[in-house]
Amino acid sequence: MYQFHDIIFLTMEERRKKSLGANFDFPPSVLDEIQKNIEDIILNFDIPEANKLDVIHKINFMYSQTRYMSVTDPLTGLYNRRHFEDNLEREFLRAKRYKSDLSFAIIDIDFFKTINDTYGHSCGDFILKTIANLILETFRKTDLVFRYGGEEFTVIITETSIENAIIPLERLRQNIEKYNFVYEGKSIKNISISIGVAEVNDECQSVHALFEQADKALYKAKQNGRNQIMS
Repeated sequence: MYQFHDIIFLTMEERRKKSLGANFDFPPSVLDEIQKNIEDIILNFDIPEANKLDVIHKINFMYSQTRYMSVTDPLTGLYNRRHFEDNLEREFLRAKRYKSDLSFAIIDIDFFKTINDTYGHSCGDFILKTIANLILETFRKTDLVFRYGGEEFTVIITETSIENAIIPLERLRQNIEKYNFVYEGKSIKNISISIGVAEVNDECQSVHALFEQADKALYKAKQNGRNQIMS
């Protein structure tokens, strides 16, 4: 069985396998190819053109729904792990190429297992969804928010240095600390988050290094008492 220290330092792939919740398991690129092939097949059918267009319209609608499922966490509505990994690499390479600022944060709900054990998993789901909404409200539309797995969230903070990224992250931490979580008439006390944040700089030479820096900062925040931000 994993201990807490082991879980914090799991690789991306190990976390993918361990994380909670099912996700629609087709990469968007595969869905794109399937959709294009289906359109080509329909266009070659010996049926009236109007019928072809109607079928293609319906397939495109189903495709858009399926593609949405492939990049979205079903509980919180945030982007999921796979979409995170694709976007982090792309944003990292962009920041390196154009020498622009990029910060990255990992957010973990403190003592989440205790919440589930005390109030039940339905309450835990409520806490996850509420915190997901609070994170979305805190960051700009140009920033990217993901549910990485379990009680972990990640945020790609674009065009932002680590000093400036800490400002909204601290605002988020305070908002969650003060927020009145009420589930089925019961006030859920002492909800807090720990955050590890890192930035792209000259010493950070890979997306893996960026992730590990934020991961180690999160571990430090946990070790130092939780409910805080470390870089």
